[in-house]
Amino acid sequence: MANERASPPRFAAVGAGRMGRGIAIAFAYAGHRISLVDLRQRSDEAWQRLQAEAKAEIEASLAGLAQLGVIDAAQVQPIAGRVNFVSAADAPQALAAAELVFEGVPETMEAKREAFEQLNRHCRDDAILTSTTSSILVTQLAALVRLPGRFLNMHWLNPAYVIPVVELSCHPGTDAAVLARTKALMEAIGKLPVVCGASPGYIVPRLQALVMNEAARMIEEGAATAEEIDKATRYGLGLRFAALGVVEFIDFGGCDILHHASREMSASIDMGRYTAPAIVDRMVEEGRLGLKSGSGFYDYQGRDIATYRRDVLSRTLGELKHAGLWRAPAGETLS
Repeated sequence: MANERASPPRFAAVGAGRMGRGIAIAFAYAGHRISLVDLRQRSDEAWQRLQAEAKAEIEASLAGLAQLGVIDAAQVQPIAGRVNFVSAADAPQALAAAELVFEGVPETMEAKREAFEQLNRHCRDDAILTSTTSSILVTQLAALVRLPGRFLNMHWLNPAYVIPVVELSCHPGTDAAVLARTKALMEAIGKLPVVCGASPGYIVPRLQALVMNEAARMIEEGAATAEEIDKATRYGLGLRFAALGVVEFIDFGGCDILHHASREMSASIDMGRYTAPAIVDRMVEEGRLGLKSGSGFYDYQGRDIATYRRDVLSRTLGELKHAGLWRAPAGETLS
């Protein structure tokens, strides 16, 4: 154990803010030691203050899990103890030892450029470098990276130590072996990596921004109150999308249903917001309607449809029961 503690961790989160702390918890929870690296030159007093603040937040987050019965209270300190707090002076050693590095400095190109100058200088050539940016394209950042084939964006969803999905955004030069290795490392700590191209908004933010803006717009228009919208989304929209993916949901109901609903709402609400994309119109013309036609966005040929429908129902019932909304049948006739 002493030798293990003496060697620097294999993982490093650069930037000791909220995202870096969440990533640190995710790795520590999975049993790994991780360096939480601050690259900014600070006075000793400022560094001690930042370190104490980060340590307190990490311990508080873990204590919250203990209060909910996810972990034992006795596990809080051992898990938190796997996070090594690294000042700018000690950053070169921590970066040189890491095989997977997460850049999480402020969302400006200047800050990113300064961070990657240090990563380029100190990280070893076979280390995978990632950026947790939520707003800058991977193709823009790749130009800052020495040996860009080892670079990709990795978008975590908050809280980073709770939500399983991490979105991996690759640029054309990202090495396939690097992507495979990154996915394997994330899966090993219990994460669910999903891959997307160099597109603004990744997958989740791009979808959820539309939903959130439309909800705010409905309140603005007086269509419904915030409380009614939240009930509808938690126990209608959200519950169904917890059991079915969005694209799976299109196929399950039928691409033609989306086609007709989009046509009606584009005419009655807003053409720009509700006009269906060309792919939906094309699929309807080709008769690729989803589950009922045997093909849609997915191919259902040779699939046991009855078993699949039963599985979807089981998933939905599971969500209902978790929400406390499933009721047993009445024991007698009431009227």
